[in-house]
Amino acid sequence: MTARILVVDDVPANVKLLQARLAAEYFDVLTAGSGLEALETCENSKVDVVLLDVMMPDMDGFEVCRRLKGDPATSHIPVVMVTALDQASDRIRGLEAGADDFLTKPVNDLQLITRVKSLVRLKMLTDELRLRAATTRNIGIEEMLARGAGDYSERARVLVVDERAPSAQRIARLLEPFAAVDVEADPQIALFEAAEKPYECVVIATGFSDYDPLRLCSQLRSIDRTRFLPIILVAGEEEEELIVRGLDLGVNDYVTRPIDAQELGARLRTQVKRKRYNDHLRASVTQTIEMAVTDPLTGLHNRRYLDSHLETLFDRALARRRPLSLMITDIDRFKSINDSWGHDGGDQVLKEFAARLRRNVRGIDLACRFGGEEFVVVMPDTDGQIAERVAERIRAEIAGRPFPVGRDGKSIEVTVSVGVAAMLPAHDRVADLLKRADTALYEAKSAGRNRVVAKAA
Repeated sequence: MTARILVVDDVPANVKLLQARLAAEYFDVLTAGSGLEALETCENSKVDVVLLDVMMPDMDGFEVCRRLKGDPATSHIPVVMVTALDQASDRIRGLEAGADDFLTKPVNDLQLITRVKSLVRLKMLTDELRLRAATTRNIGIEEMLARGAGDYSERARVLVVDERAPSAQRIARLLEPFAAVDVEADPQIALFEAAEKPYECVVIATGFSDYDPLRLCSQLRSIDRTRFLPIILVAGEEEEELIVRGLDLGVNDYVTRPIDAQELGARLRTQVKRKRYNDHLRASVTQTIEMAVTDPLTGLHNRRYLDSHLETLFDRALARRRPLSLMITDIDRFKSINDSWGHDGGDQVLKEFAARLRRNVRGIDLACRFGGEEFVVVMPDTDGQIAERVAERIRAEIAGRPFPVGRDGKSIEVTVSVGVAAMLPAHDRVADLLKRADTALYEAKSAGRNRVVAKAA
């Protein structure tokens, strides 16, 4: 695993020590000797994890962390505070500032590398989601992503897995101010519950009598529904090896016994906040992409999608020397339908037309609403003769059964005119193909409507 790590410390010896440890694991290491330099590096360079000293002149690590987490451009970068401070109050202060973890000097090599690798994995996931979100912004719907990233103040729903009732009750009691908590003693039942219910974090305690808690962690990471569900491990201070293995398996964070209530709460809030942020990115990407390429009335792809995807299908057909055909359909006298039945009636006809069109094309065909009452179907691996037969089948399907319209169960006769064109590999372009199909459509309408016309050239 390769990543770029920023080491921030005003003591050159400390910087060199961490730099050597990380370079030995093939990480790309950047360094900064002050808080301001660290902020500038994060703003101007790609940084995957920040290892941040707390005690620095001018600007301490807490303030640097607050600024990084307060800037939308850098808030997603994991921050690990590395310091000689070892009091619970110091850890809590760092976590409240937005730090993802807190390592005490002298830093254990195994803990350092394992923690960095774990945070790099999380950063890569967030980067992928942010990249997809940026792609949606590039197609003109940036405002969709600006509608808030979720309510981080809302109480989380948490599952505690611990077979020892007193321990489970204590963890639940500590979490009560921050979350709605369910407790489960049986790990297999807990796995099922986590997959079926909308939990935002699972807290797994070690100390089972005859069960390895890391098996549950591994199972949670292997199931699609729980793959991104945060896991916090509760372990004894002496269980360092188990903690390290857990982080390698995908455990997000851990606390050691005796549990500090404020620390547990701060770590829980960090995990829930990150999950909600990533969930918001996923939802935004899905919603905005769907809105960008789908006609909301008919559910078919829209003109925007056709313009971008037709080029791809056309180029693929040329490269593979395969046929490609296209049809443009136009509902006959659609204006009179709107005039007689209103736009609600016209919308009913459009939706029913789209449904019948969808039933009569293949899964590999691209059916789009071109605009108004015009629809386009792109048919890969289809020559002109077959495309003409498909168009005739669609025409007959439209004319063969009346369309329901209005609320009183009435129906009307609807017909469609269709223009068909096939790709000419020798000298064709997308614009030529569309033009021929459009010309064929014009001829079909001029010849009396309710018919198919195919243009060979």
